[in-house]
Amino acid sequence: MIELTLRLAPDPAATVADTLPLDFDRRQKTRQRARTARGEQVAILLPRGEPLRDGDLLGSAEGGLYRVIAAIEPLLHVECNDPVALARAAYHLGNRHVPVQVGDGFLRLAPDHVLAAMLERMDLRPAAVQAAFEPESGAYAREAGSGAGHSHGHDHGHGHDHDHDHDHDHDHDHSHDHGHGHGHGHGQDDDGDRDPGRAGRIHEYGRPAGGRGRD
Repeated sequence: MIELTLRLAPDPAATVADTLPLDFDRRQKTRQRARTARGEQVAILLPRGEPLRDGDLLGSAEGGLYRVIAAIEPLLHVECNDPVALARAAYHLGNRHVPVQVGDGFLRLAPDHVLAAMLERMDLRPAAVQAAFEPESGAYAREAGSGAGHSHGHDHGHGHDHDHDHDHDHDHDHSHDHGHGHGHGHGQDDDGDRDPGRAGRIHEYGRPAGGRGRD
């Protein structure tokens, strides 16, 4: 199995051996097994911390290059001609720590029936689409073991002790207990052999398996 241990800046002109289609969840992991577009199995073994981005080049010690491609996956697409309404929707999604792709007159997020209902109450009409997902980078960019969204009791196991002095007045029932000792360990490698070309994992009603954006 080829081991990809080098990360290079995107270069559209670079000659690559193959491409690596990875959905958003898989692009958060820098240590995993994956399959290329042609079905070759590779091991991604990079330093932890910085998620993979569409267009990144990964290299092996033998000299081969592979280009990361944002795979097509199911998404909610929200269009609105009213920039204030769209900004308000982005604000409420941000309050829930939901990864959101911001485009010219639209927002995109992972399927979630609770969030879809919230957007509909705001007179927005989310539509199901299949597209590559490139959300805004930010606080959610992390080494994710399952699902990209917060599962609202954030159980991050890296003992940081933030004193979040805000109330999180989100109009939903779960309580964010920030200032906690955060407890899940980001220590294990992901050796799952899931086909990276597959779209995000969806439970009934279109809810992502990682519990993204739960109310």
